[in-house]
Amino acid sequence: MLPTYDQLREMLRLVILNKEEQGHVVDGLIEELVEQPDSYDFLHAFARRLARLPLRDDWPYVEPNDLGDIWAECDPGRPLGALPGLDPADAARRAEAGFLGSACGCILGKPLEVNPTLDELRGALEATGDWPIRDYIPEAALDALGRRHRSWPDTVRGRIRFVAPDDDFNYTVLGMLILEEHGLAFGPSDVRDTWLRHLPISMTFGPERTLLVKAGINHLSGGRPEDLADWVEVLNPADEKCGALIRADAYGYACAGRPALAAELAWRDASWTHRRTGIYGAMFVSAAIAAAAVLDDPLDVFRTALQFVPQRSRFYRIAADSLEQVSRASDWLDGYRRIHGRYAAYDHCLIYQEVGTLMNTLRFAESVGDGICIQVSQGNDTDSFGATAGSLLGVFLGPGYLDERWLAPFGDDLRTTLAQFYERSLAAVAERMGRLPLRVAEQVGG
Repeated sequence: MLPTYDQLREMLRLVILNKEEQGHVVDGLIEELVEQPDSYDFLHAFARRLARLPLRDDWPYVEPNDLGDIWAECDPGRPLGALPGLDPADAARRAEAGFLGSACGCILGKPLEVNPTLDELRGALEATGDWPIRDYIPEAALDALGRRHRSWPDTVRGRIRFVAPDDDFNYTVLGMLILEEHGLAFGPSDVRDTWLRHLPISMTFGPERTLLVKAGINHLSGGRPEDLADWVEVLNPADEKCGALIRADAYGYACAGRPALAAELAWRDASWTHRRTGIYGAMFVSAAIAAAAVLDDPLDVFRTALQFVPQRSRFYRIAADSLEQVSRASDWLDGYRRIHGRYAAYDHCLIYQEVGTLMNTLRFAESVGDGICIQVSQGNDTDSFGATAGSLLGVFLGPGYLDERWLAPFGDDLRTTLAQFYERSLAAVAERMGRLPLRVAEQVGG
């Protein structure tokens, strides 16, 4: 069964809009797409043309996708080895804390994953007496908000009995499985094969779904030789959204105190599905989680991570400005106003505003529970960035900063939707995450 002409035209329209955002010359392409007759041959050729569009002459950014070219655009003074103070045993405990914090942040945000703003959330939660957020979300608050995510029956206060299935957690576990099977030698093709073995397409979105469909067709056709870079460049309209960023946590846990290695592993995973900002966001978050294991200043965590993204990219410009705004903020609400006032246009899944809110959260959080509440209160992609914030907070603060009341409703029951993954104990998977930095220390020699 082939996609309909209307489906392909809509995908191509979105690709054109994306290319315009990325600085490419797109004059007349929407009109050309509309005027052409229905033809799979034309639409295929048109899609390949879009993958080779030139940049505008006045485009000020340099945004490579190849790892070597990315490194050439990064801060030449970035730390290439382990940061001072790295203790593998402590890193293991922090990885466990990060994973548990991620579970709590994800479930806290999950019923609210409807792209709310802080003001919308505040209005709804004040109406039910639940502002500021200090616990899982009650159903009454969803009624007051006027919309809810379809996962709400398993993720609202009083109904939580397990860690509900979620794509964010699927990807963190997949990262763990990739590292357990391949160690530090894995590449994009190993990511592809792991996904084919474990990941149901119904739990994927955007580029993840696009690439998994392509991989599945290729697999059913006998595994023909393929160029993975070609797959991601053609008919992939959301290649700068946050899907790769939410897959970065396990690499940050594993590479505690080694932000350069964390960023490289995140690139190997992200480059399978994403381009430009989509890749840089993953490298940034992975490097930040790695740095958080050894640094004492939350803003230094992000200053370090910024050294591992291209310095002439849109991502760097916005993230560096966001960090400056957060550093000037008097409290987290002030920090949010500063970030939202500049980057509100980049809402659900569009990375820029959400990375700024992560900085805001880590700067002002007093505990993991406090931090995930701050993060979710800032809206947008509440479950994904609640999960990422939980990882950062758990690794940065370490064990002992997550109140047991956040974990108790889960009953130590983790439910993914991964095929051939049978571990259901949240604590057992956390222990496996904790072994990742020990494995890496053995492989790199210290």
